[in-house]
Amino acid sequence: MAADLIFYTNPWSRGQIARWMIEEVGVPYETRVLDYGTTMKAADYLSINPMGKVPAIVHQGRVVTECAAICAYLADAFPEAGLAPQEDERADYYRWLFFTAGPLEQAIINKSFGFQVPADKEMMAGYGSFDRVVSVLDDLLSGRDYVAGERFTAADVYLGAQIAWGARFGTLPARDSFLAYADRVTARPAYKKAKAIDEALIADAEAAKASSAS
Repeated sequence: MAADLIFYTNPWSRGQIARWMIEEVGVPYETRVLDYGTTMKAADYLSINPMGKVPAIVHQGRVVTECAAICAYLADAFPEAGLAPQEDERADYYRWLFFTAGPLEQAIINKSFGFQVPADKEMMAGYGSFDRVVSVLDDLLSGRDYVAGERFTAADVYLGAQIAWGARFGTLPARDSFLAYADRVTARPAYKKAKAIDEALIADAEAAKASSAS
């Protein structure tokens, strides 16, 4: 019998964000690890996510894709975890969750690919410029501990993953506010548990690859 919550992922993917969120809500789940070149593009998975990408979840027969959507959905589906916004937190929660999914991720990816929006074209780009996005985010995190204020929410899973990745791999500048925020969110037990699971999957995959090559 299938679990109520099925998680499709690859440990080298944004699936790490979704796993962190699942561990935060603390409910049982079944993990199905997919390979980029085969099972992720197979017909049975494409019927779940036609994009052929991970992560995706199926909760009680309902499909959710996209990391930000998964974080928000799980917070609502499991309110006992306390990760959905309270009434006075909703404006900041949704504002910065979608800021991260839109302007921040677009700016980081474009910069990583060596693309810079020409100054006279910034009005056509949803994020304006990389430097502006960084400045806005720095101002936000310099004035509060978490996205919605003093309390950790699902929005901090999504933003926290972006900031922690940026601090580790240099996709974002090493601003003091970013480093302090990354330290706060990655100290959470759910983050550490999720990270350990994915690191173990990566280690197993690398060992299997080395064994097959020898």
